[in-house]
Amino acid sequence: MPSLKPISWRKFEKFVLYVGCHFTRKKGDHRVYQREDLKRPVIFPEDSEIPVFIIRNNLRTLGISHNDYLSILDKI
Repeated sequence: MPSLKPISWRKFEKFVLYVGCHFTRKKGDHRVYQREDLKRPVIFPEDSEIPVFIIRNNLRTLGISHNDYLSILDKI
């Protein structure tokens, strides 16, 4: 199983939009996305690269497995 790597925030934004989230607001340099079935919003910074721990936390919020995330990234 390949490990997670930091990715650009624009690539992660494409992933979040692909899984059905929509942009809600921006606070400082953090972007906030929501989806109807989520209890918590998906939040990530507009840094040059998003660290692995933020990706992991957002995958847990979205209910998406590590392997599913990597296969979706290959599609987009």
